[in-house]
Amino acid sequence: MPYVARRLATTLLVLVLASLAIFALLRLAPGDPATILAGQDATPAQVAAIRHELGLDRSLPAQYWQWLSGLLTGDPGSSYTFRQPISGLLVQRAGPTVQLTLTATVVMVVLGLVLGVAAAGSRSRTVRNLVDAVSTAALSTPPFVSSIVMIFVLAVTLRLLPAGGQAGLFSDPAIGIQYVIMPAVAVALPGSAVIARLLATEMRRAHREEFARTAKAKGASRRRVLLRHVLPNSIGPAVVELGIRIGDLFAGAVVVEAIFARSGIGSLLVSAVQGRDYLLAQDILLASVAFAAAMQLLTELSMARVDRRIDLQEAIP
Repeated sequence: MPYVARRLATTLLVLVLASLAIFALLRLAPGDPATILAGQDATPAQVAAIRHELGLDRSLPAQYWQWLSGLLTGDPGSSYTFRQPISGLLVQRAGPTVQLTLTATVVMVVLGLVLGVAAAGSRSRTVRNLVDAVSTAALSTPPFVSSIVMIFVLAVTLRLLPAGGQAGLFSDPAIGIQYVIMPAVAVALPGSAVIARLLATEMRRAHREEFARTAKAKGASRRRVLLRHVLPNSIGPAVVELGIRIGDLFAGAVVVEAIFARSGIGSLLVSAVQGRDYLLAQDILLASVAFAAAMQLLTELSMARVDRRIDLQEAIP
């Protein structure tokens, strides 16, 4: 609990600094929300009236405090462009993004484990070289490139999967998985490659440890040594990287949702930035920072749970 309290205090500081950066950077972008809402034929008086209605004629510190105080009281405000409460918009758009994130996490875990164990446990140099080539390709390919390649191959050429759109993954899994699998793989590929390499490196190191040599000396098979002894003692760094990558999934989802025409939080953020919808963009970006920080904290706690050698008390100064 002392460690959690200290980390929560650090996370709060990170959120404050992130809110300042988000507030400032959005206002450095060219364009005025009032001008966009008023239209090209609007008079200066009409633009000024809209600025006053939105509170954009107030000083920047006053605007920042109004936004921050609204978040602290549970009122994130209303969208300029959608003319709806932001909380309602986020609830409406959360479903597709949650489905994408969960599916991408499963893909990342499964693919990372399979590639990592294959790279560390296979005796065949050909298999190890093939796994290394696949990991390198996955790590070096941006999500938008892999998205376009999969659409061309699986949707246009082979016609196995729909090129875009969305369906309820939980209400109709058989149909929903067809719409979410390509964007999930595109988002998960870089993270799975990093997890695989970390896991393979740790497994090779653990394979040379005394406990692994002792298990082999007692007659344990290579597979048993690998799965029962080496893998559990090598999973720690991969778990940490998994938590970080889950927190980063939203960044890839922004581009991937636009490519696959999914109406999730990512596409909502794109619309907010294009329309200079300051409040909506600020809330989404700060929520993504909070999600990433929460995943990092949960990962550290899970790491201590998986590896009993880690003592969180030692991390407290």
